[in-house]
Amino acid sequence: MAKRPVRHPQGLPSKKQVLEFVQTSDTPAGKREIAKAFGLKGQEKIALKRLLKDMAEEGLIDGKKTAYHRMGGVPKVTVLRVVDIEDGEPIAIPDNWSPDAPDKPPRLTMREMKGKGGKRMPALKRGDRVLSRTEETERGWIAHPMKKLPARTEGLMGVVEIDRTGKAWLAPVDKRIRNASLISDLGEAEEGQLVIAERTGRSERSGVKVIEVVGDPLAPKSFSLIAIAKHGIPHVFAEDTLREGELAAQLPLSADHREDLRHLPIVAIDPADARDHDDAIWAEPDGAGGYNAIVAIADVSFYVRSGGALDREARKRGNSVYFPDRVVPMLPEVLSADVCSLKEGEDRAAMACHLRVDEHGNVTKFRFTRALVRIAGNIAYEDAQAAIDTGDAPEHLQNLWACWRLLERARHARDPLELELPERRVLLDEKGQIAQIAVRERLDAHRVVEDFMIAANVAAAKALEAKTAPVVYRLHEAPGREKLLALRDYLATFGRKLSLGQVITPSLFNRMLKDVSDEGEKAQVMEAVLRSQMQAYYGPANVGHFGLALGSYAHFTSPIRRYADLLVHRALVDAYKLEQPKPKANLPETTGLSDRDRASLQQVSDAISQAERRAMEAERETIDRYVAAWLSGRVGEVFDTRITGVQGFGFFATIVGLGGDGLVPVSTLGREHFRYEEAAQVLVSEDSGTRYAMGDKLRLKLAEANPLTGALKFVPVDSDGMEIEPRGNRPPPRRKSGPPKQGKYVAGKRGRPGNIRHQGKRKR
Repeated sequence: MAKRPVRHPQGLPSKKQVLEFVQTSDTPAGKREIAKAFGLKGQEKIALKRLLKDMAEEGLIDGKKTAYHRMGGVPKVTVLRVVDIEDGEPIAIPDNWSPDAPDKPPRLTMREMKGKGGKRMPALKRGDRVLSRTEETERGWIAHPMKKLPARTEGLMGVVEIDRTGKAWLAPVDKRIRNASLISDLGEAEEGQLVIAERTGRSERSGVKVIEVVGDPLAPKSFSLIAIAKHGIPHVFAEDTLREGELAAQLPLSADHREDLRHLPIVAIDPADARDHDDAIWAEPDGAGGYNAIVAIADVSFYVRSGGALDREARKRGNSVYFPDRVVPMLPEVLSADVCSLKEGEDRAAMACHLRVDEHGNVTKFRFTRALVRIAGNIAYEDAQAAIDTGDAPEHLQNLWACWRLLERARHARDPLELELPERRVLLDEKGQIAQIAVRERLDAHRVVEDFMIAANVAAAKALEAKTAPVVYRLHEAPGREKLLALRDYLATFGRKLSLGQVITPSLFNRMLKDVSDEGEKAQVMEAVLRSQMQAYYGPANVGHFGLALGSYAHFTSPIRRYADLLVHRALVDAYKLEQPKPKANLPETTGLSDRDRASLQQVSDAISQAERRAMEAERETIDRYVAAWLSGRVGEVFDTRITGVQGFGFFATIVGLGGDGLVPVSTLGREHFRYEEAAQVLVSEDSGTRYAMGDKLRLKLAEANPLTGALKFVPVDSDGMEIEPRGNRPPPRRKSGPPKQGKYVAGKRGRPGNIRHQGKRKR
């Protein structure tokens, strides 16, 4: 018998009533559920938002707007980690509990874990991660396991090292992990090889055994493999997914049910090393001072249909992941790199966004069709820019630039957030070795494509809103009060004011940056503004995009590599009746949204947001490893650097024009004593007044470079380029055995135990 809902008094609830509802709700209680329970509408919802914010600041509740819980409590559904076994019952704590939290994590007793049909699942052990429903009872917290999650490989990938007593150790490749693990079972592994291992017992002291030999840790392919293994990125397609991909690739294309655009010179402008081509653009004058334009996007929803094996795998992956040496695609290559990719001279299925751009750069009309296109050319950004600069560009390229200048005019009027964020690019030679690492040049050609894509993304969101259809928005909230307070306090340390009484807009930050003439100070302010920004995410409830200064924004333009875009395409298929005839092949029928899609937009949005963050971390860490490998032969050289972060234990600096963050420990700053001023994020000498602050430029010597972890270490030098004698400098004690503190592949100071010359042999 269904449980009858509890009736609550109508009107804005008190803090006590909110707490009671959050604690007693059988399902996750977010802002929407609270508003519904108390019958709130209009202005009352706005008041509720303020109330929840106040309660969070007062420490009464925690969580996010989609699922609040009592401060010090546990979300209704969360990931737990087993930490102990008591009387045969697993005891777990929240997996994401912050070590900086003032309270200890609550301990939850796990009830028996059963699978489908009531069949008992394997017993849990220490270290297991389990998705669970939680319940607070009079006897304490109870967890009801829902699904056992894959074990993390974090810390269990590393290089085999043998100490002087013959013991084998696993030197971790994660720079956050300082301790090596004793290897109890080497298997086929040899000293110096990169391996994946698993623990042999419940205790971390029980050691690990090697389960897979990756090979040479300095081989170029290893850097991306480390990231794939560490972050648990799915990278092998199951047989049923590959079979469905081959079947989908054979679907016939016809102009009978599509708009035929093959006569238009639509072009795809991409990086020279692009692995897939999602988008192509075209424009021509409309005779009234504006332009008619088309943004043609690969029609992935035609091939990847709701509920099939391809869809399940794409949903799990969330997005493609791009490394210098490989791509881990969201879709099998028969689709991502072939049939769906918009290639020159080939007929391709596309979703076409038709735009009418007026003389002010505003999009006044838009419509969406399913089309058949034949791309006139795949052009590299550099080649397109060169054709425009030399005046040799064909008419269709000139039209694109002319239309873009109108879009650019509207962009300037909108005044989105403008931050200079250089992108590092790793170039490999034919053997996969590093040929060059440089900052990618920013061209007008990049801005042309970017502004056309933004226009199409806005049109997609507004088109779905006009039909009251489901939308997966790309969301970027304005900076929160806590971040703004930190920014205000930081700016005040060098005489600049930020009034929190005004409306915070991107224009405010842009004006702030334009007012700074000193380049060093500008770098500091830009770094602080960047840190104040919220992280973008996906969701079905619109809050706008602060950074782009847009009220409605969705991702429509990259369905080959982003699942969010695929969901937007499916929603457009339904809203504008763009369904195709049923396929004769054994594939799901609908190319629109399934009932599951509609019912789980919030859950899938959360999942793909997490997958995006996972991909970004993996890509960034891999670039850091390539940079460290590139620099490992230049240890001892002095570089121009810029400080990117300051803490009490030292500061981080990056090499100008190259990147790669490295630590400068406070102990290496000479014999002076430094104090850390948190508000200003600066280290100040108590003796001479020397200051180290974010954005400062200085020359530093590269002391160490570890390609396996991506970690760099710098030391300061004097005016003659000589290393400053560190405070309390004395030689470290030598050890005969035990876990190495650093891997043998660290290039750095000589004579330190476990810190051997790059690619050199161990000194016995």
